[in-house]
Parts: sequence; structure tokens; C-alpha cells
Amino acid sequence: MRKGVLLLLACVICVLGVSEALAAGTIRVAVIDEPPTLDQQVATADVATMIAQHVFEGLYTFDSKYDPAPMLVDKEEIRDGGKVVSLTLRKGVKFHDGSDLDAGDVLASLNRWGEWGARGSVLFSNIEKIEAVNDLEIVITFKAPFAPWKNLLAFINGGPVIYPKEVIETADKTPIDPSKYIGTGPYKFAERNVGRYTKLVRFPDYASRTEEPNGYFGKREALLDEILFIPVPDVGTRVNGVKAGDYDYAEQMPGDLFDSLQKDADVKIAVSQGANAGLMFFNSKAGIFKDNYALRRALETAMNMKPALQAAIGSSALWKADGSLMSDTTSWYSKAGTENYSRNDPAEAKKLAAEAGYKGEKIVFMASTSYKTHFDITTVLVEQLKSAGFNVDHQIFDWATLASKRSDPTQWDIFFTHHGFVPDPILFSFMSDTYPGWWASDAKTELRAKFVATMDPAARKAVWDAIQALVYEEVPVAKVGDWFNYDIYSPKVTGLSDSSLIWPKFWGVGVAR
Repeated sequence: MRKGVLLLLACVICVLGVSEALAAGTIRVAVIDEPPTLDQQVATADVATMIAQHVFEGLYTFDSKYDPAPMLVDKEEIRDGGKVVSLTLRKGVKFHDGSDLDAGDVLASLNRWGEWGARGSVLFSNIEKIEAVNDLEIVITFKAPFAPWKNLLAFINGGPVIYPKEVIETADKTPIDPSKYIGTGPYKFAERNVGRYTKLVRFPDYASRTEEPNGYFGKREALLDEILFIPVPDVGTRVNGVKAGDYDYAEQMPGDLFDSLQKDADVKIAVSQGANAGLMFFNSKAGIFKDNYALRRALETAMNMKPALQAAIGSSALWKADGSLMSDTTSWYSKAGTENYSRNDPAEAKKLAAEAGYKGEKIVFMASTSYKTHFDITTVLVEQLKSAGFNVDHQIFDWATLASKRSDPTQWDIFFTHHGFVPDPILFSFMSDTYPGWWASDAKTELRAKFVATMDPAARKAVWDAIQALVYEEVPVAKVGDWFNYDIYSPKVTGLSDSSLIWPKFWGVGVAR
């Protein structure tokens, strides 16, 4: 009895602790876990990015089609065929400590990100020098024209957010202390109560852009007094908390609840536009698939991706059987080569396999139980391949073991994983010659060089079409399809829609109490 009273008292104290933190204009967001840090330059955890994007801003951001758009930049000038980029900052932008943003802050922030940031080396390996030529102008000189520069500056996840020079110039790879979470965003960091909440409050001196909101671009208006991000690891608690009014928003719901939640009047649903792409990686360095593109195409011909996605994801609202490597929510969407996607023709697959010299050799196909989606998808596909005459050994490991084994090309022929959203196709892991799979053909090298050097967006898209066609020719990866996470929120929340961006944003959002 006494134990029960103490437990009840502890729960009351916990609730009161959060309640005391509430203000009249507060939204309570149930997140899957405690963010490790909000220092976006060195962190890539989605839960950290969702919070940090309200505090920190970069030189660019993304519109609703995930095309780069200016954020802290007022205007740009590209010279010398793309080798030199001049960026002029917006006037009147203030940091949360009251200081004015200038080119010195940008230079220090970019230099720290380039040396220590999670994605900084991708850009900085192509940079000759960066200079602050006056208080509001930064000039970047590339070794050669490098087309993805703007996308990399716009991607906040592990990206180049801008801090005050005094905060950043002595920072290294160690995450910045929360006391120095000073950005230019519509909300500023107020408090981190570990295990309870991370609190952001409205920044009254925020200098917003004036354009109409379009994705992450345009006007950002802080309508709330504060935002509480509350770690709630248990999905059932997140669901029931929104229904009961304890939370206003909750992220990452399971697929098997989608249909019932869609019918529930106590919640609304927001499906993320940031697609996860399921990919089978083929071994190009050793084994049966080395230099045998025809055999890879034979396997791809046998598969029907729809039942695999249905079994693993559930509701058809949460997946798409689409062969485009970039999803249709982006300007990179392409149909090049997709006539060979999900052909579901086992008879033709047997014929192609025989022509490719296949004689029933064992094919080691690795997958992980750490991601149930991976296991469910590959279980369906392995049965399809076996029915088409392929001798597939479906080897199952935890993710750490799989990641270790895939580094040894003698241990596998195919492994399965998924790729999260990337803003530029050059960031796909298979575009690297050194990522397990080791795709490094002459045709790829030539097209990749052209892709990064082509500055005109339309011409660059045409090169990407050619790369995707090559993927379907050489089959370094076989795409299974796209699947989408979804969140739920209270009907009392205003300013949200049923189609969420990669990370939900809470500027322009209110709560009717």
C-alpha cells in the first residue's frame, strides 16, 4: 500500500513539474528520446534536429520541394563559372544574446563545421578558401565548380548552422555546452531538464524573412510563448498522452496503428514527406556479382516490391512502390530506368540468370533483426527469389554484426538497409566508391564528375537522370520502395497539415486551449 502511494506521489510530482513549466501559449511535444545534444554541426539525430531547427539557422534552407532557398543570405553572386560564390547576409539579424549577425560569425561557424562537422568534409574537401570580405559578405572559392554546395549549406541535420563567433571559434568536435546554444531562430533555448523536457521560448527580436511560407523557407512566426519537447520513449504512452490531452503532438507512430488512428476523432495525423528508401546493396568487389551486371538485373527482374512493402509497413498510405531513387516530393524525381523496377517476372528472371551464367550458386543475403522493417521486407523478397530459382541464403544478424560483416567483401553478396532523406543525390551512400558494395565503374566516375561540376539546375537534373539509368543498368543497388513515418497531434493544434516535412516545425503553429 505504501509503495503504491509513493508511486502515485512520484507521478503527481512529475506531472506538476511539467505543469509548472507550462505557459498560456505552450505546445507539449512528445519525442521518442532525450536529444544527445542540440549542436547541429556535430549531431545527426533526427530528434535533435527537430528541436534545434527552431533555435539555429543556416545560410540556406529548403522549400516544399526540397530545393535550396535563402535563409540568412540576402543575395548570392556566382562567378568564374561556379568556382567563386559571393554571399551577402541579411541586415538586422540578431542572435539570441542581442548581438548582430555578421560575416565574422559565418566564417567562424563554417570553419568549425568544415573541420569537425558531421557533413562538413563533403563540402570543404572541394573548397580552396573562404573569406569574410566585409561585415556582410562571405566569399567561397572552390577548387573547381561544385554544384551541390547550396544543398549542403541548406541541410541543417549535421549541417552548418551559424553561431556567434565568440561561441564557435574555440569549439572543436565536442558538442557545444547548452549554455552556449545561441542562434538566430524564432525560438531560443531556455532550459534542459534531463529526462523531463527541453524548453524553448519565443525570441521577441527575431528577424524573419518576409516571403510567404514555403516548406522551411519564408516567414517564420513564433506564435507560442514556449515549446516543451518531452522525452517519451514508450509509443503507447505517446499515443494515449495525445488522446488524453497530456501532449499536443507526438512523433513516430507505428504503422499498425495508422488505420485506427485515422478514424480517431481525438487525434490528427501528419505523414512525413521525408521518404526512407529501402535498398538492396550488391557486392561489386567480390563474389558472384562482381562484374556480372546481367545477373543482378536477373534478380531485379524476379522481384515484386508491393507485397514486401505491404508486409513490412502496412497501410498503403505509408509506402510507395516507386523506382525513382529520389522521391516524388523532390525536384529530383525521375523515371529513368524504372521500367526495370518491380517487374515481377520470375520466368524472365530464370532466363536472364541462365544467360548470365548462373548455375545455382549460393547467394548470401544479409539483413538485420534490429530493424523489423528490414527483416520483414527481405523475408518476402527471399521467398520470391527462391521461387525464381535463385539459391539464396538469408542470413540474419543484429545491426552491429551486419555492419561489421559488410566491410568484408568475402562474407556476403547482398545486404539490405534503408537510406534516409538526402537533399542532394550526391549524398547517397552508393555514390561513394568506398561504401560497402564498392560501386566504382568507369561510367559512374564519368557521370559523377559531370554531376558535381554542372551548375545549371536543369542540366544537372538531366545528368542525374543518366545516373539513375546507369543504376538500373549496373544495379549497384536495387530499390524496394519508399516508406514514410507519421506523427499525431491534437485537433486543438492549429497551423499544421496532414503532410509534414522531414522534421515537423512549430513556427506558425498555435494551440487552442
